[in-house]
Amino acid sequence: MNAVQPSRGNGQPPEKNRITPRKQRRQRQHSYPAMAGEIAAKLLVNVVLSAAAIAGLSQLLPYHLSQQVKLREVEAEVKRTQSRVNNLRNDFGNAFDPSQAKRVMQEQSYRVDPTQRQVVWQDPDRGNDN
Repeated sequence: MNAVQPSRGNGQPPEKNRITPRKQRRQRQHSYPAMAGEIAAKLLVNVVLSAAAIAGLSQLLPYHLSQQVKLREVEAEVKRTQSRVNNLRNDFGNAFDPSQAKRVMQEQSYRVDPTQRQVVWQDPDRGNDN
């Protein structure tokens, strides 16, 4: 827009746009029945394609919904399994910890450390049944 316009060196005024008479174009003779047939054919093809697309989507929609349900079930199972895996990892690390060897032995066998005493809680409402 702000570019410098080239100057005309010979001092002549710029040429005016020449007005040329337009050639008269021949108007085509349109065949209206042929155009109507073409439009009808296009509409028919579009309706058939639309019907096919709707039929395909109506068959895919139930499949998609069932896959979504299965996906939610699998995600829930993954969450449950992940918590189990985390617990097992913690237990695995503790099983090989030498400072917790006595505790692991007590958990995995019926033996109890001889220095410990077994505490049995009794319900005070039941009284002494001995």
